[in-house]
Amino acid sequence: MSTYPAIMPPSDRYLQVNGINTRYWQMGDQGSTIILLHGGNGSIEFWLYNIATLAQNHQVYAFDMVGAGKSDCPDISYSLADQAEFLRGFIAALSLDTATLIGNSMGGGVALEFTRLYPDQVNKLVLVDSMGFGSEISLGIRLITLPAIVNLLRPGRWMIPAMLRSNFYDGNKLPPEWIEFRYPIFAIPDRNHVILQLGQSNFNLAGVLPEVYQPILASLPQISQKTLIIWGDCDRIIPVKHAYIGAERLPNSQLQVFPNCGHHPYLEYPAKFDRLVLEFLAN
Repeated sequence: MSTYPAIMPPSDRYLQVNGINTRYWQMGDQGSTIILLHGGNGSIEFWLYNIATLAQNHQVYAFDMVGAGKSDCPDISYSLADQAEFLRGFIAALSLDTATLIGNSMGGGVALEFTRLYPDQVNKLVLVDSMGFGSEISLGIRLITLPAIVNLLRPGRWMIPAMLRSNFYDGNKLPPEWIEFRYPIFAIPDRNHVILQLGQSNFNLAGVLPEVYQPILASLPQISQKTLIIWGDCDRIIPVKHAYIGAERLPNSQLQVFPNCGHHPYLEYPAKFDRLVLEFLAN
């Protein structure tokens, strides 16, 4: 039996964040506030199998970061610091107070950077295969710093098998409906300038830029928020050893490593992920 329920996405909503037209989802009308942060070049569709469950007890927001999904794609820097400022603008635009931040990959790096800069606005943290704990990152990510490589990118369905192999332990177990929801966003044309800016703002051929991750790494002992770190033991994008670095340096953290899991535990094991997060928030 499939572990994925038949589900329809929430209705798209839009608001202006720092002058940028921004798509978001919102579900739930009680409990504390949660903001879901997708990874680089991702979209809110990544949270399709989590948002409704989390919204049973919380007010949950997910939004397409600047340059991602159906949000606007200005020709700007996409460093973690700039994306953290965009998150601050999103929170201000909705007149939110404090929130729990749940971030995957680059979204986790944004959550850490935001917490470093604006700790009073963060309740708790859930970091899922997160950037920010070191320089190591997959070759595919490092290559998007090269204009010649990025200019060759032409999104198509032929790329899906490679994406599933690199991002998931067993991408063939994902429901076909999720690929159908995600693919039109993935295939939006004329995004190469954003991919290149995203890459060059955060990476080089050696990995994550020192000026991106080192300030976060240095600040970890001062982050007092309760933090849940979740990681896939077979992550091919960011190595699982980064999970242990984060757990060692964050003073109020707990770690859960999912066996037989890749870069997106919340997509490969949504029920297990949601249960852990809800228990963490209830405690």
